[in-house]
Amino acid sequence: MLRSRALGKLLLLALAAAVLAPWAAARWPGATWPHALTVDLTKPLASAGDWVIDNRDSHPLFLYFFGYISNAVVLSVRAVYLTLLAAGWTGVTVFGALVAWRAAGVRLAAGTAAALLACGALGMWVPTMQTLALMVVAVLASVVLGTLLGLAAGLSDRLERALRPVLDTMQVLPAFAYLLPVVLVFGIGVPAAVLATVVYAAPPMARLTSLGLRSADPGVMEAVESLGATFRQRLLTARLPLARKEIMLGVNQTIMMALSMAVIASMIGAGGLGDRVYQALASVDVGAALAAGIPIVLLAVVLDRVTAAVGERLGEGSEATPQRTAARWSVLAVVTAAAVLIGRLTGALTWPGGWVADIAAPVNTAKDWMVDHLYSGVPVVGGTADWAAHFTTWVLDPIRDGLQWLPWWGLLLVVAAVSWLIGTWRTALTATLAMAAIGVLGVWKPSLDSLSQVLAAVAVTLVIGLGAAVAAARSARCERVLRPVLDVCQTMPQFVYLIPVVALFGVGRAPAAAAAVIYALPAVIRIVSQGLGQVDPGALEAARSLGATGAQQLWQVQLPLARRALLLAVNQCVVLVLAVVVVGGLVGGGALGYDVVFGLAQGDLATGLVAGAAIVCLGLMLDRVTQPTERRAGKGA
Repeated sequence: MLRSRALGKLLLLALAAAVLAPWAAARWPGATWPHALTVDLTKPLASAGDWVIDNRDSHPLFLYFFGYISNAVVLSVRAVYLTLLAAGWTGVTVFGALVAWRAAGVRLAAGTAAALLACGALGMWVPTMQTLALMVVAVLASVVLGTLLGLAAGLSDRLERALRPVLDTMQVLPAFAYLLPVVLVFGIGVPAAVLATVVYAAPPMARLTSLGLRSADPGVMEAVESLGATFRQRLLTARLPLARKEIMLGVNQTIMMALSMAVIASMIGAGGLGDRVYQALASVDVGAALAAGIPIVLLAVVLDRVTAAVGERLGEGSEATPQRTAARWSVLAVVTAAAVLIGRLTGALTWPGGWVADIAAPVNTAKDWMVDHLYSGVPVVGGTADWAAHFTTWVLDPIRDGLQWLPWWGLLLVVAAVSWLIGTWRTALTATLAMAAIGVLGVWKPSLDSLSQVLAAVAVTLVIGLGAAVAAARSARCERVLRPVLDVCQTMPQFVYLIPVVALFGVGRAPAAAAAVIYALPAVIRIVSQGLGQVDPGALEAARSLGATGAQQLWQVQLPLARRALLLAVNQCVVLVLAVVVVGGLVGGGALGYDVVFGLAQGDLATGLVAGAAIVCLGLMLDRVTQPTERRAGKGA
């Protein structure tokens, strides 16, 4: 920061502050955002909601457009669900195992079969099929929509610039915020759940499709063009085949995002496993919530491994001829049909009731023991209740009070300074305008409360994540131990571990921060560990030959060379922590999260959407102040 370029930026900002700050303080005194600079959206949003309710059953837009979409979604989900039920547990298990075997081999096939059988053993076979049917339709719709958007963004710079803020909003806007308008249009039920899932899951497919198209080898494209190929031929025979690995990665990420919506979608009538989790949470039954949450994790892990294996095979190129591929899939279809026929002849379509294992009772017993022995009265270290109280008093309160003590114009200057030092003047302008938009929306104070929780959770996540990532990067055994733990933490619905978190830490801002840490930690560990593992071995060998200790190698070689991975980890940590702000509102986190949940529960479109928009603005601002632009990062600034 003492370089001449950075010092010049700071001096310019200081000069602007010296001129504008006294004028702003005199015209709008006080630390909080002035009321004169706010815009009240309550009336127009309330009028829009009333118009939708009044015209939902009569207006042609709803009858002949949204109505047809709703009917198509219902029929599609019902068709898939009835097909799964008709196949029976034997047919579904055999088909899943054969697809996994075809994609990655015997080991994954055995794991897939075991995962599906475990769903039945937990007594969740029918809810699992309901969720799977919903996910099949939602993922297919997300893939189609994402591919079309990705094609548009990948083939046109102008469309890419236009779609980028749209995709950012779709990905950052809390699901609770757009559940309300979806429910207003489609009502409670499967159509609203599927469409809310599509809005959340389509952006990764669009981004990765666009990336694959733009990353096509220029030499290959030039060769194809020199042969006189038309635009359509170049797209179908060169660009799309070269982008198939990125496209499959997009499918993988779309599946994971869709499954993460299972519980939230259950709040608007999706049913399935998410509904079981939500009902268990309503009755504070950790065991029942875990019994329904485990199948979601198993589905996510299996689908992640299968789609990742398919993507790797496509990236390496397949030597199989079309005839051989058709023969393999014919064998798969014949074996699956045989399994379905055997199941129907033996009457084994539904999972046998005698094969169900009840894990709810022992899990609840373990939870009660933890609460009784860890909540309070632990010698020396104190109980988890004391930790939560101290974290709130010593960390959350000072950060919140400090942010709210700063004058509003002072906080804008801090945001501008940090973002300009990290990026360019465009970065600073975007971050500052995003922060100012929060004040214009009239939610300045609750936004600073949410910002304090995000900053505290990010700090804790980075400290724990950096330590765990270093251990995983230096020890293969530690990496093998951490991998399944990270898989579970990343795919388990936040609602499942929300109950034990509340049971151990009580209700308030501390458990909200703890839930955010659990959710964001796996991504930080994975990114940092991968970055440290990709450091040039030659640089480490040179450091060792000069007598550097292990700590010196870490701090002076590995961490500096893994700078890009560290910056990406910070960025993703911020985004993921911010995504749990709404969930934190359910357990006493208050602020913007509570406003979004209140808006959904009360049908208050204005409160929910304004708070959701403020969360998007916070996410945009934090993204700009934690991620350098490509130009600056390329110069190593």
